[in-house]
Amino acid sequence: MAESSNINFQTIDWSKIEKSFHPGETGEALWQTLQFAGLRIRMVEYSAGYLADHWCQKGHVLHCLEGEFESELETGEVFALTAGMTYVVSDNLSSHRSISKGGVKLLIIDGDFLK
Repeated sequence: MAESSNINFQTIDWSKIEKSFHPGETGEALWQTLQFAGLRIRMVEYSAGYLADHWCQKGHVLHCLEGEFESELETGEVFALTAGMTYVVSDNLSSHRSISKGGVKLLIIDGDFLK
């Protein structure tokens, strides 16, 4: 039997969610992750000087909470996002990576709905 994708009402106290360390090509990322069936919700902080160590093909709904960063596409386009801005992309529609000169805090949601 397949796992249910229904999520009961709940609140999230991010101060109680463990942080995991993810090194970039330069700098580091700290992730706090909640995983549900077909849905992942993360609070992510990039340090100053962060450059992702890979080109990502995954779809995301990404909202910038604090600071600013750039999302670079493999085509060479660069999009600057500041606090209050969001981007959305489906799986396999762009190769992108994040760059943060001064540090940033993001809310990132991805999952099966972006395929």
